[in-house]
Amino acid sequence: MEKQIATTIFESLSSGVRLDVYRLLVRQGHTGMVAGEIAEALGLPPTNMSFHLKAMAQAKVVTVAQEGRYMRYRANLSLMLDLIAYLTEECCAGNPEQCLPRTTSLPCMPSELLCCSQPDEI
Repeated sequence: MEKQIATTIFESLSSGVRLDVYRLLVRQGHTGMVAGEIAEALGLPPTNMSFHLKAMAQAKVVTVAQEGRYMRYRANLSLMLDLIAYLTEECCAGNPEQCLPRTTSLPCMPSELLCCSQPDEI
């Protein structure tokens, strides 16, 4: 991942509303949600929602699929995992064998991404 792409991702999530949207979509997994459902779940006006979703889609933080007259949004989990890998690629000064194993497992995150942590931080 290039630094500019990482910066774009962070900029797209720098709004509290967008961060809430992304986290909601992560919880939905592959099912995703249409804009009206997202707005309703977060208690936001639908017109406000389309502005935020457009910005997130441009940054590729979410993917969009046409379903009839609706657009279904899904969190781009592979992009987020790429971002995490980019942020942690220099973990333990480039010596991944020094990284501590994860004690808890997340289904969408490889265990090797949490490294150099103290056991009480895990």
